[in-house]
Amino acid sequence: MRTICTAALAATFWLVLAGAQAALTGACAIPDYLVTSEYQLKRVALAAEKRKSLRIAVVGTGSSILAGPDGPGSAYPARLEAALRKRLPGIEIKVVTLVRTRLTALDLARSMRRVVEDEKPDLVIWQTGTIDAIRRIDQEEFKIALDRGVERLQKAGTDVILMNMQYSPRTESMIAVGPYSDTMRVVAQQRSVPLFDRLGIMRYWSDHGAFDLYAAGRDNVLAHRVHDCIGRAIARLIVESGRLQQIESRAIK
Repeated sequence: MRTICTAALAATFWLVLAGAQAALTGACAIPDYLVTSEYQLKRVALAAEKRKSLRIAVVGTGSSILAGPDGPGSAYPARLEAALRKRLPGIEIKVVTLVRTRLTALDLARSMRRVVEDEKPDLVIWQTGTIDAIRRIDQEEFKIALDRGVERLQKAGTDVILMNMQYSPRTESMIAVGPYSDTMRVVAQQRSVPLFDRLGIMRYWSDHGAFDLYAAGRDNVLAHRVHDCIGRAIARLIVESGRLQQIESRAIK
């Protein structure tokens, strides 16, 4: 009897795991180390289990949107919403995009209290770092701004995912994004929040030939595909960090 139960549990585990892996196959495939976190999204877990709904605010700069009539539906926040709805049946999902173009981390940090009051999110995905790198903001100032912004969100009871900048092989030698990405990782660890390593993920895709990111700025179709993969990758991080695999397993049955 014990052997049968063990086998059944193992089968269930592999079904859930297969479902998670299936969302990131083909060009979207990413090594586990680039899209996992040891930090739990407790507010997300509570909202999904108790309220059966999940409200997410994406706060960031222009790289969270796409141009053209199909842009809003193809940008990664919309693809994230679609991916979560597919992975979490029975959960009402809403993703709102709050674009703040050309703002530094300090500018965005100052707006976090207003974000919480206006949107009442369970989770804020804070995308930042590019403008700070372009303007060569002092690293310590950048770190303090990140810490204050995350602190404001956590004090309000909101979960946080930090998202670093895009990878662009065309601007890699002109904009020193590495130190800013490293600082974001440090703050994520100190504040015990997941980091979505968009920089590392996109570099992996570029290095392994999944996407020609040299052409991404000129090829709108390619940009749509990249955003779709990013949305699906964030969905995986949310499901795993929110410990929502049990809900996800309902979609596999």
